Amino acid sequence: QVQLVESGGGLVQPGGSLRLSCGASGSIVRINTMAWYRQAPGKERELVAQITSGAGTNYADSVKGRFTISRDNAKNTVDLQMNSLNPEDTAVYYCNVNLWKTTPYTYLELWGQGTLVTVSS
Repeated sequence: QVQLVESGGGLVQPGGSLRLSCGASGSIVRINTMAWYRQAPGKERELVAQITSGAGTNYADSVKGRFTISRDNAKNTVDLQMNSLNPEDTAVYYCNVNLWKTTPYTYLELWGQGTLVTVSS
């Protein structure tokens, strides 16, 4: 079994920073793309940032220049550094990972459990 575990959410004041982390564990052969999504109350889930196996990145326009996604292939982790946070960033953030696993050999899309980020004074 392959599992994703997220951490790093919490309460932060406007203008502050948080760093989210997501780690994959289990019978992993190779990780392809990794990404962070978020969903605010009453809104659809949206892509925040993604990073490819070659370390290419893509960001939502609303977070460009403020958020940075990175990965550590040796540790099977993906992080999201969030700076200059504002109340509009308040949401549940979900890690998304596409990977090949063994037993059986399968290509999977996995989602983390979600971590709440609240930006408020």
